[in-house]
Amino acid sequence: MFILFPMQMYGDHEFPGKLFIVEGIDGSGKSTQLSLLQQWLKREGYMVFFSEWNSSPLVKQTTSRGKRKQMLTPTTFSLLHATDLADRIERHIIPPLKAGAIVLADRYIYTAFARDTARGVSPHWVRELYRFAVKPTIAFYFRVPLDVSLKRILGARAGLKYYEAGMDLGLSDDVEESFELFQGMIRDRYEGMIDEFGLRVIDATRSIEEQQNEVRAIVERELGDVPKHPLPHFAFPEYLLNG
Repeated sequence: MFILFPMQMYGDHEFPGKLFIVEGIDGSGKSTQLSLLQQWLKREGYMVFFSEWNSSPLVKQTTSRGKRKQMLTPTTFSLLHATDLADRIERHIIPPLKAGAIVLADRYIYTAFARDTARGVSPHWVRELYRFAVKPTIAFYFRVPLDVSLKRILGARAGLKYYEAGMDLGLSDDVEESFELFQGMIRDRYEGMIDEFGLRVIDATRSIEEQQNEVRAIVERELGDVPKHPLPHFAFPEYLLNG
């Protein structure tokens, strides 16, 4: 059993825009669904911005170098990802939200709550670390069995990554077994956050089309007051338009 702590975020999302985020274990198909959602929203005429986990130039190279050398500790991982999200919230998420646009994020704070605590980081510490976060309008959690996620990953690329498989934790010398053990720990933490944070569970074993139809239906209900063009008084910074 995991002890959960109340968390105060940046605010109860009082910006005119909408923030939709996707979560799930590796191989859940969440990124595919977010990409399809982005394409659909753009076709519908909405101004849409995309933000991805561990993409801030402040820490991306440092994180990549640390992974290659296998020198990242659980606490270092947590701090790097918190820095990444803080930078992206300030530069890539809040400005569009203030302008009434839609922001889509591939992974958000719940990734840290699941992964970091699975690596042994204090749940209270990591939640306090992310108190700056903007509360999402809808947080989707794509639920998938471990064997399905593993099959999808191995079908898409040559093998599993060191940290993805939790090899740094010494769970098993076999990379596939370690993956299932580590991702299982992460999955259990996601399951424990469903009620607390109101995560919208999507059955990721269904067809891509069925999942996307459900996601669109949920998102569409939140778009009644969202303009299909950026607000005239807001000038989007160059890095947002080109990012």
